[in-house]
Amino acid sequence: MKKRALISVSDKNGIIEFAKSLSELGFELISTGGTKKAIEESGIPVIGVDDVTGFPEILEGRVKTLNPYIHGGLLAKFSEESHQKQLEEHKIQPIHLVCVNLYPFQQTIEKPDVTVEEAIENIDIGGPTMLRAAAKNHEYVTVVVDPADYGTVLEELKATGEVQKETRRRLAAKVFRHTAAYDALIAEYMTNLAKEENPEKLTVTYELKQTLRYGENPHQKAAFYRKPLGSTFSVANATQLHGKELSYNNINDADAALQIVKEFSEPAAVAVKHMNPCGVGTGKDIFTAYSKAYEADPVSIFGGIVALNREVDKATAEKMHEIFLEIIIAPSFSEEAVEILTKKKNIRLLTIPFDGPEKPEVKLTSIEGGLLVQDRDSYTFEDANITVPTKRQPTEEEWEALKFGWKVVKHVKSKAIVVNDKEKTHGVGAGQMNRVGAAKIALEQAGEKAKGAVLASDAFFPMNDTVEVAAKAGITAIIQPGGSIRDEDSIKMADEYGIAMVFTGVRHFKH
Repeated sequence: MKKRALISVSDKNGIIEFAKSLSELGFELISTGGTKKAIEESGIPVIGVDDVTGFPEILEGRVKTLNPYIHGGLLAKFSEESHQKQLEEHKIQPIHLVCVNLYPFQQTIEKPDVTVEEAIENIDIGGPTMLRAAAKNHEYVTVVVDPADYGTVLEELKATGEVQKETRRRLAAKVFRHTAAYDALIAEYMTNLAKEENPEKLTVTYELKQTLRYGENPHQKAAFYRKPLGSTFSVANATQLHGKELSYNNINDADAALQIVKEFSEPAAVAVKHMNPCGVGTGKDIFTAYSKAYEADPVSIFGGIVALNREVDKATAEKMHEIFLEIIIAPSFSEEAVEILTKKKNIRLLTIPFDGPEKPEVKLTSIEGGLLVQDRDSYTFEDANITVPTKRQPTEEEWEALKFGWKVVKHVKSKAIVVNDKEKTHGVGAGQMNRVGAAKIALEQAGEKAKGAVLASDAFFPMNDTVEVAAKAGITAIIQPGGSIRDEDSIKMADEYGIAMVFTGVRHFKH
């Protein structure tokens, strides 16, 4: 009796060649619907599933392979005598190879005008059932879900007449990953449709984008995964125009730079080192914005990551070319800019569609043995409940500077202080154990530029010492959340030095 192969695929890439080779190797082919039609039209002998089951497809094709004549053939242990007797008794023929891929659920829900009914109809039932059955029984059955594996299966069949056990197990593992990912997408879609928050089970899936050379340090293994249907405005969806592959630290830093530059609608440039901004600048054009970001900290920007929200032109590229930069991220690069920047072999140039729609995503943070989930911090100055508790109100120019600082400090590791004017950072104090320490770092970096500048804090002042050191450095206005039991001390200190202080009512911790 011939070995049987069941073929039913939505992705028909390479399927005719695969079916033809299986037929030539002596397999009897079984198929359904469009796959059967395509195989028949290629002149390859094929049997319909309904000819095997003796039962027609029903319910608009919802039921066709859910039948003992199929699943008995998939799940039987070929070496088990009792299983063989039952197959003979019920006239069920074993199936030795299954090639199935699933209804295009992901591609369906990607469509902007998709209806719920259309999405539901593209939830495959028979396909995952056959795949899981064959994968469970991989001791006897070869299961193929990915066209990339057609070649390996055919090579082994041609060489020995069998697919090796190790290969069958590897392919079975891929099937379970595939069906789990498929179900995870459906679960996410249905959870969002039902408007459920914090479901009792969180199922997430990601696709391998890149195996990395190492992680944060050379002794750590690492890989980069991309979320299906994730935001296009993301490093995970960047196009790399030039340079060596991204490292683990590159990706983290690039994401940090991108999140900051997203805050600005005017031409802006952000330089990042170790996930903290070392320079942020805005201006009438991208050259001016980058120049200000560079001037903010010309020491730390060396070897940094720069993100810009406008095309990189010739003049900006020439200025960037003067120093060593790891990565430049922008919506696009002019031809002249590419020619200038690619003179350096290793610099990475990435483009990201800044005008693409953003999708709201939760932030996932792993801990040992668990996962923290939270909304992303999308709270803006416009969302805040702004109050001015001091005697002096900010001037118009100070208001602009305070808004700028509030956009930046939100992305600085806590405890965080930013000193800036309305177009440029002058000093950044990041990741300190006390707030006055962060302020001293930012003010020391700003130096004389602190005079007449403003200061932004990601969280409230527990006492008035931060206001005092800011005042003595020449700061004229401060923005902070407020909410300390000792706010009145800070307000009095600000009034004593004539500082205008703004409360937002919202903190921006970032760990």
